[in-house]
Order: sequence, then structure tokens, then C-alpha cells
Amino acid sequence: MVDFKFYAPTEVIFGKNSEEHLVEMIKKYGGSKVLLHYGGHSAERSGLLAAVRQRLHDGGISFVELGGVKPNPRLSLVHQGIALCKQENVNFILAVGGGSVIDSSKAIGYGVKYDGNVWDIYARRYVPTQTLPVGSILTIPAAGSEMSDSSVITNEDCNLKIGYSNNLCRPKFAIMNPVRTFTLPPYQTACGATDIMMHTMERYFTQVCDMTLIDNIAEALLRTVKDCVFHVLKDPSDYRNRANIMWASSLAHNDLTGDRAYSDFATHQLEHELSAMFDVAHGAGLAALWGSWARYVYKGNTSRFVRFAVNVMDIPCDFTDPDATALAGIEAIERFYKAIGMPTGIKQLIGRCLTEAETEELARKCSHDGKRTIGAFKELSQQDMRAIYTMANK
Repeated sequence: MVDFKFYAPTEVIFGKNSEEHLVEMIKKYGGSKVLLHYGGHSAERSGLLAAVRQRLHDGGISFVELGGVKPNPRLSLVHQGIALCKQENVNFILAVGGGSVIDSSKAIGYGVKYDGNVWDIYARRYVPTQTLPVGSILTIPAAGSEMSDSSVITNEDCNLKIGYSNNLCRPKFAIMNPVRTFTLPPYQTACGATDIMMHTMERYFTQVCDMTLIDNIAEALLRTVKDCVFHVLKDPSDYRNRANIMWASSLAHNDLTGDRAYSDFATHQLEHELSAMFDVAHGAGLAALWGSWARYVYKGNTSRFVRFAVNVMDIPCDFTDPDATALAGIEAIERFYKAIGMPTGIKQLIGRCLTEAETEELARKCSHDGKRTIGAFKELSQQDMRAIYTMANK
């Protein structure tokens, strides 16, 4: 087995009554004045926010609120949150929502402890040394931000979406009640399942071979989510399968299924530019791009794609033609995406094909004006990025 680092300090409280531990958890990690951070109206309509407010009040914890987090969370709201926390002497951030809310909370946490512009951190001009602690009540299993070291923020001024990873921002606790996911719309459920699987697939498609146990864990997670999503799309109140998906969200991105040090994440980098330009759902963008990325790179380690095809997608292995098996696995996951309502090309994602200028702009931004490459399975230049966007432009 290869050398690796594993750090997963987040305390998880999982189950139907998990929210009862909210005040206990906040106090355990030093919270006395809380920023209650959330997204749109769903948490309000469901009664979750009212219940959270009541628990905080009854527990003697004062709080201020900031809602309005959107998918692909915006830097402008992060700035509002930083100012509010400083003004109100907040010492703990409670994120109630999915990955966008948690990512926004992490960015606010960085910014409160930094005198400059928090965008400096995402632009790699400053490395933070401290942050406000964050806890979460997860309502949308997808991003895995509830246990990860990552956050992704969109800067509207320059139309850039950039991720940043630092162990400082790993949430202190994550409260996970699968019942809170019963009301998720089918499209959001499917986007979430796609994102969960992609977090593991980005780690799975690697040039590192000596990782049998990790591969087996990854394959089991992928098969489980692939099966469970059909059950919850048919019956949104299926607790057992909702619970499996919710826990998979965390395990797929807390490095249990592979160390980021040798993972790929090229598809994520390519997708960030798509969702920055067109404000599309992240999971849908990943589905639209992955097949094109896979066909572009698979010959770099065909056996890896063969294993995926056989062990995850149930494709019979053609020992006389590994390429055929690898390509059949790629086709199989695209059929899966279509079956759950996800796009498999950019035209399906945004309703039209990219213009040539848009393709060039995406590749330029993704490559940082040609100054960086992405990917570990195959290192991709700006020219490679342009080629993959072009292949997916259907």
C-alpha cells in the first residue's frame, strides 16, 4: 500500500434524533455567539430553521442570522457574513444546508480571522493560520463539505470559481438526519448522487496501483450510491437508502476512498469553469463532462478503466480487448446518468452548444492563462482542456 495521510476530525451525529445534540455540540466546541448561516426558503418551509432557532434560544446561545446562500456560493455574501460576524463578535458558525452553505461558512470563518480580502486565500495570495470554528446540520448530501477540508467560492466580479483546501476549515461537528433529505427534488437528489460518486471517482482514477483495500472501499461506495439513488427517486421517503446516500456523501470526500495527494480532480476543475460561466448545478456539470474526460485519458491506464467497468458498472470483461471493456464502462455510466436525469454533454446541460469563444475562455480560465496544468491520471494542458470541452460540446 502507498504512503498516505488521513485526518478526519469532524464529530458526526447521525440519525433521526441527531438534532437534539445541537446545543451540546456548539458548547463543546466553544460556541457562545453563533452565526446561523443558511440558503433559501426550503429550510424555513420545512420547519428546520424554526426548530434550530428554538434549540439555540432554549440552550442559552445567542445568535445572528445570514441567509441567502445560492448554489455556487458567492463571494459578495461571504463578505457580508464576515462583516456581520465582526460586528456581532460571533465566535462560532452554524451552517444549516448543503455544500454551498457549508463552503460559504468556511470562507466566512477564514475571513473573520484575516484583515485582508478573503479572496486572497482562494487566489493563493495568503495562507490562513486560523479560522472561526464551523459546525453543520446537513440537509443536502452531495458536496461532502461537512467533513472535508475543502470549500469552493465564486467571485462574481471576475466570474471565477475557485476551491481551496486547508485542514483548518474541517467542521467541528456534522449533524446528519436523513429525514431532512426527504423533500429534496429529484433533480437535486440526482445531482447530489453524481457529485458523491465523482468525489470517489476522482480519487479512484489514479496511476497509483498498490491500494487494494482503498479500491474495494471505493467500489463498494460507488455501487451503493448507484443503487440507492433509484430507490429514493422512486420513493423520496425511503429512509434506509436516503441514509446510505447521506453517509456516502461524507465518506466520499473525507479521504477515506483515496488521498487527495495522488487523486485527479481534473473533471472538477473543468466543471468549476462551466458553473462559473453558466451557473449550472455542479453535479450536472460533472456528468456532462466526465465521459469526454474519460475517453480522452483512458489509454493512460486502460486497466484502471477495465476494473471500474467490471467492478462498478457490471460490464463483462473482454480479455481479448481491454479497450472495448474500458469504453463499455464509460458508456454504462453515461447510461446511468441519463437514467437519473443527468446530462452527458454540454448542450444538454445549458440548452445549446458552446461557441468557439466560450470554449477558448473556459480553457483559458481553467489553465490560469496557460500557467497551470490539471489532473494526475493524465496531466492536462490548456490545449487538452480545450479538446475535452470540445468533445463534451454535444
